[in-house]
Amino acid sequence: MALSDVPLSLLDRAATREGSTEAEGLARVLARAERAEELGYHRFWVAEHHAVPGIVGSAPAVLMAALAARTHRLRIGSGGIMLPNHQPLVVAEQAATLEALHPGRIDLGVGRSLGFTAAVRAALRTGRDAAERFEDDLAELLAHLSGAAPVTARPRNHAATPVFVLATGAGVETAARAGLAVVLGGPVLFREGPGGGTAVLERYRAQFRPSPWWPKPHVVVSANVAVARTRAAARELLLPEARALAASRTRGEFPPLAPARPTEPDGFTDRERALVEDALTSSVHGTAPEVRDRLERLIARTGADELLVTGGAYDPDAQAESDRRLTGLFRPRGR
Repeated sequence: MALSDVPLSLLDRAATREGSTEAEGLARVLARAERAEELGYHRFWVAEHHAVPGIVGSAPAVLMAALAARTHRLRIGSGGIMLPNHQPLVVAEQAATLEALHPGRIDLGVGRSLGFTAAVRAALRTGRDAAERFEDDLAELLAHLSGAAPVTARPRNHAATPVFVLATGAGVETAARAGLAVVLGGPVLFREGPGGGTAVLERYRAQFRPSPWWPKPHVVVSANVAVARTRAAARELLLPEARALAASRTRGEFPPLAPARPTEPDGFTDRERALVEDALTSSVHGTAPEVRDRLERLIARTGADELLVTGGAYDPDAQAESDRRLTGLFRPRGR
C-alpha cells in the first residue's frame, strides 16, 4: 500500500514548554489542529493525563469540543479517554453530545491506563485493580452508545461514533472481541517475534468479530515521527519529549519540555540516557526520503489502515514545519 493511500492523523498530548504558560499550551493545540486541517490531515486526537506538570491535556472531551468548534472538516477524537477513570454512561453521553453537535466528525478512542501515582488514583477514586474491569466497562460503554443498555443515554448515538481501543499486548484481543478498531504503538510496534507488532496484529485480525462500529478489522499504527532537513535536526525535534519521558519513568514526574541540548542534562543517570535512546530508536525521524522509506516499510509490515503520528517538539515553528513536510510524503508522487 502506497503512503498516498493511508490516512494520516495527529495525536497532540498538549505538552507544556519551559517559559510558557499552561493556557498557551492549550492555545498551541488549537492552532495546530487548525493548521492540520489546512494541510489535509484526517484526524486530530487529544489524550488524557491527570496532574502531570508537563501536560495540560486532562479533559479530552472538553478539549475536543473546543477543537471541533474551531475546525470544519477535520475529524476530532480522543486518544484516548481512560475508562478506569470514568463511568461508562458519562463517557457515552460526552461522545454522543459531541457527535450531535458535530455529526460525522467525532472519534472515541478509549484505553485502560490508570493515574500515574497513588495520589492521582485516589483523587480519581480508582484503585490499582480498576484496569482489570476494562472489558466490562467497554461493553457497558458500547451498550450505551448503541442504545442496548437498560438506561438510555441521551442524546441517542445509535452507534454513530467510531470507537477505537488503545491497545498493547492483551488489549488487542479485547478490541477484536468487541469488534472495534485498534490503535497500536510504542516499542511493541517495532519488536520482532511472537510478542512483536506483526504477531499482535495477526491475533487481532484472526479474532475480530464484526460489530455495528466496524464490519472488519481496522488497524491504526501510532508512532513518534519527525521530518526535517537533516536527520540530526529531526532527532532534535523529538529529544525534549524523549528526555521528559525518561525523567517520568525514573523520577516519577513528566516535566515541561525543555530546549534540546547537544548533551544530556546534568544529573541524568545511565538508565535515563538509555531510556532516551530507546525512545528515539522506536521513533521514525530523519529527512523526507528517510522517513518515507521507514513508514512505507512499517505500513507494509503491519498492514495498517491508518497512521497516527505522535510526539511533540519544544519549538512550535519546527513542529509546524515537520507536520507540513510529513503531509508531503502522503501525497501521490508528482503532486
